Amino acid sequence: MTLKECKKEEKSDREFQKKFKFEGSIKVLTQMMVDPAVTEKRGRGKNLPLRRGEILDVIQFTNQEQILCRNSQRR
Repeated sequence: MTLKECKKEEKSDREFQKKFKFEGSIKVLTQMMVDPAVTEKRGRGKNLPLRRGEILDVIQFTNQEQILCRNSQRR
């Protein structure tokens, strides 16, 4: 990983922490794949856009209906 990529990831992580008021270091608990049969959905506000078969990093289980995740673009 180059220095430029490393700084870009750090910036993305800081933006993520600010947007979701997430304190502490970001640790990936597990990864999950979006169901390939689901209809693709646009993201609105704090909701992540969903694409079929996309792999997401699970950061935190917030409640039974919502999970804090990020996609491969660190959004």
